Amino acid sequence: MKSDTSMDDDEAISRSLAGDLTAYEALVARYSALAHRTAAMLGAGDEAEDVVQEAFVKAYRHLASFRREAPFRPWLLRIVANETHNLTRSRGRRAELAVRLGAVTETVAPDDPASTAVATDRRARLLEAVRGLPERERHAVVCRYFLQLTEAETAQVLDWPLGTVKSCTHRGLARLREEVGSELA
Repeated sequence: MKSDTSMDDDEAISRSLAGDLTAYEALVARYSALAHRTAAMLGAGDEAEDVVQEAFVKAYRHLASFRREAPFRPWLLRIVANETHNLTRSRGRRAELAVRLGAVTETVAPDDPASTAVATDRRARLLEAVRGLPERERHAVVCRYFLQLTEAETAQVLDWPLGTVKSCTHRGLARLREEVGSELA
């Protein structure tokens, strides 16, 4: 049976709570790619698929506790972030950012090898600089600029106060400016 991706999140949640697994499949289909990117960018690396699967299972189990007036996306991403944190903590080492080159896109003429090479080099330098940020700053920058979450959504996903998101994002961007300068502007 194919999931109905035309229903909005509220309807899918209501139907899921009533036992309609097809409705939950619609939520999984809608948010799988974003959840996978989130897990990978927050340090799950090759285990991002496992993190995402566990996050969707936990989200389903706790769907009844979801506050219906709140948006579903940040709630789910917070579960993904928590699962990623649990994974990296259990590894006993600091999380490493595993960003796919597709996460940062630049418009380059496909028939211009010089532009393609420059864009690839810029992307690699930027991603290396992001990987080198302290963990909290890296998480804030990844959520805000790679995942394009609002400050409020980032605060919810990372379970931080809004002021912490703002200060970590500011410090992270300042470090990136120092590291890569205006060459990426």
